[in-house]
Amino acid sequence: QVQLVESGGGLVPAGGSLNLSCEASRSISSLTKIDWYREAPDQKREFVGRINDDGTEIYGSLVKGRFTISKDNAKNTMYLQMNSLKPEDTATYYCHAVFQYLTYWGQGTQVTVSS
Repeated sequence: QVQLVESGGGLVPAGGSLNLSCEASRSISSLTKIDWYREAPDQKREFVGRINDDGTEIYGSLVKGRFTISKDNAKNTMYLQMNSLKPEDTATYYCHAVFQYLTYWGQGTQVTVSS
């Protein structure tokens, strides 16, 4: 069983920045993977990004170059630094993890970017 709690969302003007956090209830190094997704109203949930155990980073094409993922294993926390935000980044951002072949989702945190 894994609980994921996101925080850090809010309202920000276009061009601004936010840093989201995802705290896991167990060591994130024990997870098969942990990553970020987002879901805008009336749109499908889409992959945002992931940082693998070997340090390689993978990002969705819409956020690459603007968003950065990092992890603090001591705090069981993953972060999403979002810069140069655009109105189209407005969405609920979810933390997602896989552990022992099961999938877990956080409750999400809302990010709203005003134009």
